[in-house]
Amino acid sequence: MSLLNEFKEFAVKGNVVDMAVGIIVGGAFGKIVSSFVADVVTPPLGLLLGGVNFTDLAIVLKEAQGEAPAVALKYGAFLQTVFDFLIVAFAIFMAVKAMNTMKRLREKEEAAAPPPAPPAPSNEEVLLTEIRDLLAKR
Repeated sequence: MSLLNEFKEFAVKGNVVDMAVGIIVGGAFGKIVSSFVADVVTPPLGLLLGGVNFTDLAIVLKEAQGEAPAVALKYGAFLQTVFDFLIVAFAIFMAVKAMNTMKRLREKEEAAAPPPAPPAPSNEEVLLTEIRDLLAKR
């Protein structure tokens, strides 16, 4: 098998396509969550903490001199990123938990359902059964 054929086989497998879709949707979901945290959650939290904007929190190590910018540890931006991560992780946890619950319910319903009735014998099977019974009587 040529390298090109192997690559085609790999690229069109369902798992690769599913993974690509998941990455794209995950990236979009990350933007939504970042916006939710930055625009909805953080402002009221900052207001509760006395009007503090997390992204502005920093420790200046060296003041700006001339055209050289200040050197600072921006721990507020780090806290914001950690907060974003925790919200994303919690949202994913809740989604996986919901999917597992639905899967367990479906499995429970399938286990409780009566087995399907066997299909009725075809006309050919009925005729062969009658012939067999007649031959057995002889």
